[in-house]
Amino acid sequence: MHSVPVAGIRQLLVSGGSTMAAAEVARQMSEGARNLSLSGHVGFDSMPDQLVNKSVCQGFCFNILCVGETGLGKSTLMDTLFNTRFEGDPAAHNQPGVHIKSNNYELQESNVRLKLSIVNSVGFGDQINKEESYKSIVEFIDAQFEAYLQEELKIKRTLHNYHDSRIHVCLYFIAPTGHSLKSLDLVTMKKLDSKVNIIPIIAKADSISKNELQKFKIKIMSELVSNGVQIYQFPTDDETVAEINGTMNAHLPFAVVGSTEEIKIGNKMMKARQYPWGTVQVENESHCDFVKLREMLIRVNMEDLREQTHTRHYELYRRCKLEEMGFKDTDPDNKPFSLQETYEAKRNEFLGELQKKEEEMRQMFVMRVKEKESELKEAEKELHDKFDRLKKLHQDEKKKLEDKKKSLDDEINAFKQRKTAAELLQSQAQQSGSQQTLKREKERKNFF
Repeated sequence: MHSVPVAGIRQLLVSGGSTMAAAEVARQMSEGARNLSLSGHVGFDSMPDQLVNKSVCQGFCFNILCVGETGLGKSTLMDTLFNTRFEGDPAAHNQPGVHIKSNNYELQESNVRLKLSIVNSVGFGDQINKEESYKSIVEFIDAQFEAYLQEELKIKRTLHNYHDSRIHVCLYFIAPTGHSLKSLDLVTMKKLDSKVNIIPIIAKADSISKNELQKFKIKIMSELVSNGVQIYQFPTDDETVAEINGTMNAHLPFAVVGSTEEIKIGNKMMKARQYPWGTVQVENESHCDFVKLREMLIRVNMEDLREQTHTRHYELYRRCKLEEMGFKDTDPDNKPFSLQETYEAKRNEFLGELQKKEEEMRQMFVMRVKEKESELKEAEKELHDKFDRLKKLHQDEKKKLEDKKKSLDDEINAFKQRKTAAELLQSQAQQSGSQQTLKREKERKNFF
């Protein structure tokens, strides 16, 4: 069987081939080679379409963390962003601390399915002592990283259908004070910037004038930079979105207004907030930055937020965890160190430490046994001494009792003797008296 040169086939596929080349290939195939029928365009440029189709079939997930004080309109903004009224019971704000409430939803737009998780920090900023308000938020984010890491470290993994609960973006709601950031905001964002993508938002921006709002934005960004807080910057490395992202980075933090109420303005129904002095249109860019936030968060950079969460924040958590467990990529000489070698070294180190601890525990046990034996011997000696003292005391008491008993017996015998003698004297006295009586009576008879 003859083989067709690969270069000839590649040239035929790319250029279409000449009639002579096609005839030569057909002649070689007719001599016993396997027939290969080609139809349409052949190439690997269809791979993006394959990835798109596969991703659409699997669906996407996106997790949003809303952090801010009570009453800043976090739930209302979520409803406005996704044009959906999310069902959920209002949380009570009389908790002693901050607790996390997560709700999961399934949305569909055209043929794209989105698993959306909205996580809210209930009670944030409600306490008198706010020093530890950020701890429950940090612990929740770390718990999601830990769950993903545990799934990743399993022998039999199911990451293809694993529900990714890692937080992709944190919308941090800032109160529209117009002055400066609160210390609570600075501390919390500083604790979160290495764990999640932070997008600062000025909530209820319709309560502050435009001039004050612009000054407030500048003040916020200045304080974030001076305190070393790293917020999420929209990427500018992709040429298709570099211009719009670069422009939007200059508008941070976004001043937003949320509303699910629709008001007829002109001939259109628009989301707005009605006030006695006028109407604030949510989707009017001259009124607020809601449209900018929606474009940047959902339409342009959603996938980058997901990617940054995995490649930056999760990788940092994973690296720190593995380093805590003793895993390293290089040895002390900066030579590559395989996972098997790391495992063996860690295992030997663990066994050595285990044997050392076992020996220390054995010595400690022997020492404690000796101490206990010494204590028991001393206690036994004390008991013997006490027994001897009690025994001697008992003997002395017994001797005293015997002596007292003997003296009592002697007294009893003497008493009995005296009693006998007294009885004898009494009987003699009675006899002598009776004899005298008889004698007198006899003398009387003789007299008469």
